[in-house]
Amino acid sequence: MTSALNDIAASIRTIPDYPKPGVQFRDITTLLGNARAFRRTIDELVQPWAGAKIDQVAGIEARGFIIGGAVAHQLSAGFVPIRKKGKLPYDTVSMSYALEYGTDEMEMHVDAVGKGDRVILVDDLIATGGTAEGAVKLLRQRGAIVEAACFIIDLPELGGAAKLRALDVPVRTLVTFEGH
Repeated sequence: MTSALNDIAASIRTIPDYPKPGVQFRDITTLLGNARAFRRTIDELVQPWAGAKIDQVAGIEARGFIIGGAVAHQLSAGFVPIRKKGKLPYDTVSMSYALEYGTDEMEMHVDAVGKGDRVILVDDLIATGGTAEGAVKLLRQRGAIVEAACFIIDLPELGGAAKLRALDVPVRTLVTFEGH
């Protein structure tokens, strides 16, 4: 791991047994509060697409909004919020997705992406991949081309990144934590 990625990993706080016993919660608020680490994180996420034509960056509620907004700014792209059902004020399209225990639904505005728009999906962490998979399907349903999915953190033993790669979505993660 490079020095920059080591700095990023070191700036993420781990909270044991949250939200339930046995879970190691990876808290990025400490990364966001560290200007140098936050800047390095955005630079690392943007690097593969610097100079490329990206139309939109889609961020998954809620931490994906923070990361995605910064990535969109750096790429001179628009930003698309993907939210939980019932949170957007205009006409929406929705997609159900699997959670660890059950299902949920996400939405975006019907006019958020156009056919052929090149989109990068962004969130803070990829775990089981259900939410990210739903977001990819939602974007594709509207005709967008999902160029990649980017995450600060990967929890590889939960299989989310592999699930996205099986959908032919390149996945970029910066740091990996074993366990969850």
